[in-house]
Amino acid sequence: MQPWFENAKLGIFIHYGIYAVDGVAESWSFYNGHIPYEQYMKQLDGFTASKFDAEAWADLIEKSGAKYAVLTTKHHDGVALWDTKYSDLNVIQKTPAKRDIVKEYAEAIQKRGIHLGMYYSLIDWSHPDYPSVYEGGKVPEDLSTANRFSSPQDGIQDEERWQKFLEFNNNQLREILTNYGKVDLLWFDGDWERSAEQWNLPAFKEYLHTLNPDIIINSRLQGHGDYKTPEQGIPITRPEGPWEFCTTINTSWGYVPTDNKYKSLNQIIRMFCDCISMGGNMLLDIGPREDGTIDKRQEDILLGLGDWIRTHEEAVFGTEEGIMTRYYLGGSTVSKDRKTLYLFVYDDPKENVCLKGLCNPIKKITVLHSGKELSHEIHGGVPWFNIPGTTWIHMTPEDTHEQVTVLKLEFDEELEMYGGSGAVVTHN
Repeated sequence: MQPWFENAKLGIFIHYGIYAVDGVAESWSFYNGHIPYEQYMKQLDGFTASKFDAEAWADLIEKSGAKYAVLTTKHHDGVALWDTKYSDLNVIQKTPAKRDIVKEYAEAIQKRGIHLGMYYSLIDWSHPDYPSVYEGGKVPEDLSTANRFSSPQDGIQDEERWQKFLEFNNNQLREILTNYGKVDLLWFDGDWERSAEQWNLPAFKEYLHTLNPDIIINSRLQGHGDYKTPEQGIPITRPEGPWEFCTTINTSWGYVPTDNKYKSLNQIIRMFCDCISMGGNMLLDIGPREDGTIDKRQEDILLGLGDWIRTHEEAVFGTEEGIMTRYYLGGSTVSKDRKTLYLFVYDDPKENVCLKGLCNPIKKITVLHSGKELSHEIHGGVPWFNIPGTTWIHMTPEDTHEQVTVLKLEFDEELEMYGGSGAVVTHN
């Protein structure tokens, strides 16, 4: 695991592909029978990338405050966004775009010092050799349950064809990892359709490390990834080890013009704060139109998030996960030296912010965006049992940020929190 990942805090996911032409669900729309495969693939004729500007993408990502980006180089439909030599199903040979999207994206991202991530679907529902075996090699009793895009329909497995498909994946991944500068992260998808043994793990991961020993790989590799990747549902309990929460701005990954169910900027910022409070990252997705432009609503979210991050940068970068919500009913982070606690105030307080279990004397409390110093008082506590009282920070709606307010609490010593059940004193 590379240290840059847990320090990055925010990444931008980009779902870009032919599915944006008709605004349908990426790959799943034909796999689940919502539209015919032929109709889905007809979108190749309408994919122009006519206004695709990788520099504009990279500018927006930089302004969002993100430290890494991940582009869908190939989704489950098998359509590659780069000039692959191992399939003619790519946007250079099969679409009017005739551009190596991955190349332009990689160059623009790396130029800005943003860590370069590539999404790659392990499964390929267009490849003739992919539907040659069943998951775990077990033929289902009811063959009607086997989808024709991922499994043989006659109940007969062809291991030789499956090995050919694995070689195809290896070849395409070698192109991605060697032709576009140093790739920092591989974001796999689709591992669920085959077992670890069928994916040739752990040898497959060892092969990837021969191409780039520093590559970070997400969790969708049948237990052989480097970090966990919960999707859409934000974790309630902190995942163990490094982790990242991937989510959409509305409800769709790719561009769906009829999807107007957008999360507000405030909701996005709060979700981001929840992630970093638990020591994780957020990977926030955008779905460009087929011409490469980005919906203004998505752009505004990224710009607004970036403005908030820059204003509260010291509470985001160079910090570790915060204190438990039993101490403070909100998010928080702690400085590396553990002498500063940052509290995220999500709503406007009536008169106070309450903090329980704090053992340290507070040197100073400031509102991070304004620099205003706040006063506080402590009620209760049992000093002879080393049980602290409740800290009440005097704060009113006039002190708040329009989105999420951050309070900076400074101490002379490292942060210490009391988590006991209190003193029971018997009076005779």
